[in-house]
Amino acid sequence: MKKTKMINSELSYVISQMGHTDSLTIGDCGLPIPNETKRIDLALTHNVPTFIQTLDVVLEELCVEEAIIASEIKEKNPQVYEAIKKRIANLIEVSHEEFKVLTKDSKAVVRTGEYSPYANIILKSGVVF
Repeated sequence: MKKTKMINSELSYVISQMGHTDSLTIGDCGLPIPNETKRIDLALTHNVPTFIQTLDVVLEELCVEEAIIASEIKEKNPQVYEAIKKRIANLIEVSHEEFKVLTKDSKAVVRTGEYSPYANIILKSGVVF
């Protein structure tokens, strides 16, 4: 049995397949997911699991070099923005429209139950050596 906290086998598998600069998106329950991108749906109901809960578990498994967020989060969801800033130092901001386009390049989009605006992030994989 795994020793780390992540027990979702589908998400664990995607992370294990990622290389340097590959991306993984974590989104709120309203983020549109491109048809051609793998969907890992964790959402059960409003705010279960939350975006931050999901992000914290993923950050224990994935070496992150940088992350992309929609600039709108600063004004529309400052609590989640501040929580992200505490966890990830290298943040790149783009418009929400550009963010949605960039999700197409992700290995997968993880849909959470987060029920607040712009709670989305694209994590770029780093290397551990």
